[in-house]
Amino acid sequence: MALIQLCSTSSSGIRPSPTSFPSCSSGLPTVNKDPSISFSGFVNPGAGVGSSTMSTRRRKGSVLTVRSSMETVATVGQVTEVTNDTFWPIVNSAGDKTVVLDMYTQWCGPCKVMAPKYEELSKKYLDVVFLKLDCNKDNRPLAKELGLKVVPTFKILKDKKIVKEVTGAKYDNLVQAIDTVRSG
Repeated sequence: MALIQLCSTSSSGIRPSPTSFPSCSSGLPTVNKDPSISFSGFVNPGAGVGSSTMSTRRRKGSVLTVRSSMETVATVGQVTEVTNDTFWPIVNSAGDKTVVLDMYTQWCGPCKVMAPKYEELSKKYLDVVFLKLDCNKDNRPLAKELGLKVVPTFKILKDKKIVKEVTGAKYDNLVQAIDTVRSG
């Protein structure tokens, strides 16, 4: 669920919009809106718990900046897509639950084979949080931080620490690793 509040300002030479907006209090998202720019709001589903996203668009020499706070929640029983911004907040909020991360790429054949099997595991293990990370250029910093060398790679975390890793499309090894971490 997203809450975006639009505010008009006249600071830094930006003319206020003819549309009346409520005044902004500190800490709330703001938009500097030039009247020559037509704005249509947007929501970024990849933003993380407690994080802010910012988008800047240029039109006719003007800059429009939109900030929004988003809440991403991992739901048990399904796989949740994560990004650089959402991964650690979700892991931190998982508490003592086991977290399994599927690190994949769109072009990887074995990743595509594992995807439906991984989805089934998320429905089977209702006490485990299942996440997936597309290791594209946008998420490369997190993939590097987590030590990705090959895809698919499955990282299993407990108490915010990586405790097991399964590389390759090895379904049986993944199930065994999840069972070991859950029971330990």
